[in-house]
Amino acid sequence: MAHIRICNCLIPITVYLSVITVYLQLGFAANFSEINLPLEHIPYYFNTYPDVAEKCKLNEACPYKDQLDTKACWGYEEGCKSQDSYSIPSCPGDHKGWVKTKQDQLKTFYSQGDFGYVRDQLREMMVMCEPTLLTDSSLECSQHLRFCRGRNLMINFTDLSSRKDHLRYKMDVLKEGQIGGFCQLHKTRLEEQCDQISPLQSWGPEMRYFTALPRRPIVEQDCDIVIEKPTFIMKIDATVNMYHHFCDFFNLYASLHVNSSHHSTFSTDVHILIWETYTYYSSFGAVWEAFTTHPIWDLKTFRGETVCFKNVVFPLLPRMIFGLYYNTPIIWGCEKSGLFHAFSKHILHRLQIPLHERTNSKIYITLLSRDTTYRRILNEKELIQGLKKNSNYVVKRVVYNKDIDFKKQLEITRNSDIFIGIHGAGLTHLMFLPDWAVVFEL
Repeated sequence: MAHIRICNCLIPITVYLSVITVYLQLGFAANFSEINLPLEHIPYYFNTYPDVAEKCKLNEACPYKDQLDTKACWGYEEGCKSQDSYSIPSCPGDHKGWVKTKQDQLKTFYSQGDFGYVRDQLREMMVMCEPTLLTDSSLECSQHLRFCRGRNLMINFTDLSSRKDHLRYKMDVLKEGQIGGFCQLHKTRLEEQCDQISPLQSWGPEMRYFTALPRRPIVEQDCDIVIEKPTFIMKIDATVNMYHHFCDFFNLYASLHVNSSHHSTFSTDVHILIWETYTYYSSFGAVWEAFTTHPIWDLKTFRGETVCFKNVVFPLLPRMIFGLYYNTPIIWGCEKSGLFHAFSKHILHRLQIPLHERTNSKIYITLLSRDTTYRRILNEKELIQGLKKNSNYVVKRVVYNKDIDFKKQLEITRNSDIFIGIHGAGLTHLMFLPDWAVVFEL
């Protein structure tokens, strides 16, 4: 087959220490603006990657000198002390019998809905296909195949050229031998983790067909296309609904932390491949700018091709059992998830959503109205009139629909002190309110 290389900017070096894969990237840019994180996240980044911090210290042009000497850790790193972590669990309320002690309540909340969830994914990671040499493939996954990442893997999409049906939430995109790599496959271990076979709950529907190939697919030029840049393959939820689509974005952000073995973990010089044949469209599509500078791919992009990925990530999914955000059974009485807070700051920063400087002491109230048949506030006019009687309030009624650019929606939300809305997906906006804001759910 023809060996076509695209995206030649990443030069990977792989070093194997037992079964541990270490990724290095040559020529770290002296332009520290490429880090592109909220200023408050920079100390955590530097503590995670001390080699980058040292380069900043030695480079007069580095704009982050003030963030170099702060002890900080996200919370999932081994040895991270609670006083240095991004957030400390807060559980002022009663746990209502979930656990026995307040300490158990705090630990449970941190594991369920904070950076403890990332920590647990990292602890669960196991090698599924083990490399021996530098040019071999590798695959490792967390329990139940919720998160996987691999090197030098092959995926055969040739059968897609003969399929007439549109693919979405399908579990038969691949079959035996159409995904694999040249490595020692721990087949029993992999099969034991294929216990949650469902389209959006795990990567089991795909990884159950993983095969140990007889030769190195990239070296032997068995691929029609070789993808050089890191690629995130995503199975996504409903793109028409903000609540459901943000299950995708949130879990992708969490996956960046799970995959944080290299200082380029937050880079946008990556590809995203959506695991369906429908052409992607969403009113919330601007959010992808926080994760990639490249066009979004779908399965049509590689229909009929055998594709090899030098670095590929299969992120956390939007409907995992006991997963994050969708059907999350969070323990009673707790609040202030650092992971959700960091996600909010990351998105607002990457999308360049401005926080307006206040010129007065008034309270800015945003009322989210609906232009749909259902979930409308029957006495909305009276409610707004009553609020406007208070001269200390600046009241704004908004309808967040396709006529308002999503970035503009986020700007309005970010600059609200009080956000009022009826129960529904629109209240997903509460994630992007300032830290001091209050939500009224009707």
